[in-house]
Amino acid sequence: MAAELRVFADPEALGEALAGEVLARYDAVSGPFLLGCPGGRSLRSTYRALAAGGRRLDRLVVVMPDEYVDAPSDAHYSCTRFGREEIARPLGLGDEHVWVPDANDPAAFDERIGAAGGVDLFLLASGASDGHVAFLPPGSARAGGSAVVSLAEATRRDNLATFPSFGSLEEVPTHGVSVGLGTIAAARSLRLVLHGTGKRAATRRLLALQAFDASWPASIVHEHDNAQIWADREAVG
Repeated sequence: MAAELRVFADPEALGEALAGEVLARYDAVSGPFLLGCPGGRSLRSTYRALAAGGRRLDRLVVVMPDEYVDAPSDAHYSCTRFGREEIARPLGLGDEHVWVPDANDPAAFDERIGAAGGVDLFLLASGASDGHVAFLPPGSARAGGSAVVSLAEATRRDNLATFPSFGSLEEVPTHGVSVGLGTIAAARSLRLVLHGTGKRAATRRLLALQAFDASWPASIVHEHDNAQIWADREAVG
């Protein structure tokens, strides 16, 4: 069954609403709350809205879905840096609240998540040109777990826009460690965010599907019983 679509006026309205859902779900559990948090541009309005609320979220664990292989943790493109500086610290959380997969032992990440009770809510973003989620390119296995992957050229080109400090495609890393589609699908809830005219073609492609299609990894949301697509008006067109 296709995932439900929700449409918002703009990224700020979307972010405020999604932050509200995160907080409601956080309040509904008593133990650690694992939140899947992609880096990049799509969820920034949500992260800002979470921080603006001023809530203490001491049980929140920021689960970063990917990292570039051999990226220094302070590099401008590092997902570890993003999680610590743009998500955890504005929420008053220390670095220990940020979990990142390790290229030297990817399977340990899935084990760590499972031991903590699983991801409560996985926020997702979709590549504009190939529908990738995390670092997972078209053709990724539906049941795949965390692993080191080669980054598709389309994904690397998308990252030129995400990280403008890259001077050229040659500077973008070619490999990353990423959760798998199976890791994502195991979360209790999924919310896929798309906004802006740059994501309009990706939104149309996703909405044209009714089930998971390996050629468009973001379509994993169509195979989850608690998944929604959150888009703004510009993305829907």
